[in-house]
Amino acid sequence: MNFVRLPPVKAPVTAIATLLVALSLILPGALARAEGTTAVAMPEKHAAQATEQVLRSGGNAIDAAITAAFVLAVTLPEAGNIGGGGFMVSHVNGEDTFLDFRERAPGKAHRDMYLDEGGNFDQAQSLLGGRASGVPGTVRGMLSAHQRYGSLPWATLLQPAIDLARNGFVVGPGLAGSAAEKVVEVADETNFADYFSTMRNGENFKQGELADTLERIAKDPEEFYTGQTARHITAQMARSGGLISMQDLADYKAVWRTPLREKWRDYTVITAAPPSSGGIALIQLLKMHDYAGVYFQDVWHNSAQYIHLLAEIEKRAFADRAEYLGDPDFVSVPTEKLLDEFYLKQRASEINPEKISQTPTVAAGLESSDTTHFSILDKHGNAVALTYTLNWEFGSGVIVEGAGFVMNNQMDDFSAKVGVKNKFGVIGNALNAIEPNKRMLSSMTPTILLKEGQPALIVGSPGGSTIFTSVMQVILNIYDYAMPLQTAVDTTRFHHQLPDALLIRHDQREIAEQTASELREIGYAVEANSWGNLGDVHAIKISNENVEAASDVRGRGEARLIN
Repeated sequence: MNFVRLPPVKAPVTAIATLLVALSLILPGALARAEGTTAVAMPEKHAAQATEQVLRSGGNAIDAAITAAFVLAVTLPEAGNIGGGGFMVSHVNGEDTFLDFRERAPGKAHRDMYLDEGGNFDQAQSLLGGRASGVPGTVRGMLSAHQRYGSLPWATLLQPAIDLARNGFVVGPGLAGSAAEKVVEVADETNFADYFSTMRNGENFKQGELADTLERIAKDPEEFYTGQTARHITAQMARSGGLISMQDLADYKAVWRTPLREKWRDYTVITAAPPSSGGIALIQLLKMHDYAGVYFQDVWHNSAQYIHLLAEIEKRAFADRAEYLGDPDFVSVPTEKLLDEFYLKQRASEINPEKISQTPTVAAGLESSDTTHFSILDKHGNAVALTYTLNWEFGSGVIVEGAGFVMNNQMDDFSAKVGVKNKFGVIGNALNAIEPNKRMLSSMTPTILLKEGQPALIVGSPGGSTIFTSVMQVILNIYDYAMPLQTAVDTTRFHHQLPDALLIRHDQREIAEQTASELREIGYAVEANSWGNLGDVHAIKISNENVEAASDVRGRGEARLIN
């Protein structure tokens, strides 16, 4: 189905918009009346089941998020984690918050730790093995969330994860295939095969060591950072050449930061602040899109012209990301300037609607695999958007022996050498250089849109550098093209980033040859994204009358409405 852009916001609803609303009743996805409806959009079915039970038993959105985070550490081990970290944006009891539980560099980390004797970046060290891991933040992050907003007992919220680890769960083809690929990829360089080589499609998979770890955390969450689990982590670091020490673990803190809060049309966007680049980039993209609105008039969705215009604004956001962003505890991030209305109008005016803006003309504008996301809405209207990660699929490939969980390879998100690409093809500078106890820059973009102070959209995605461009496209699909939520989430997405001025990436499905041909005529190379589909979006949309929940068809997730 083709979608044409609707008239500017506040215009009367057109016939096509009316048709699309009607189609939402028959298209895939979950739809229910808004009043009192609870909703979850999860990347995996066991997490959906567990969070539904928490919400039905009287838990709030934060309780459900804690359960989901630990269940996914069992049933989505390639991304769900207790060995990684992430961000949570929430709207609870009318309060908008941003919880930063991003990993930190170990105290012994240093700027040149991944450079060889010739000063060249040895990326293998930042991706595979013990030296690739930052200090995990998920457990302290979930504990901080529980201490501030939790209503059910901590141990109760971890019990579903414990049961799934102890008793096992039936493995699906996607997870089985990913684990088999990782076993081959790491060969004998890590101990990954010792834990996951027996995983088979359709068979029950138990994780006894992980169940023991989760039971210890359920009794005392600080144990992860100061007790037996901490000792398991540091012993594994010693065996695999890692740097994380007992002091690093004890010193780790999750941080409540002020979320970005910006007006966009009739909505207030609540999203991740630095050390994520995602929130700033998302707001820049949405506003530059609107300031360049004249170019988008009468442009069909996902036409070559539409994709070109998105690429023009995306390359400007990536230019700013590379130049100005880093951990705000270590560097000064010019957030206000990057989101200034005059600045973004000026950036939008630089867009070339007919030709590709080449990289040298898109300097920063100011003077001077694997991740997962879920969205939750409770019956009180509290909302959670949480994105957390191991970075690449199954992280560093290192399993903490005696504890049974995968460690992250998040150190690759630092700029190991100025001007050199990381695994996602993103370049950085000295602001994101490795320093002890510093948090690496991220693209994670958990986001909540408010309308008149109430949640209207809860959304986010995995996907490395494609996260905020995926979230932006879903938002535009909903509000510019009046797509039902499931359609807005499932529709083919495209991505463009610097330093390559000529490459358009799309998810790994066929696109119209005419579209590809027209993009090539403009001058682009058009390729399927090298590390898989562009994102795995999980979203909840709330209107005056209805709630919709959608889990991306690209993944193995599940969306549920609970009345």
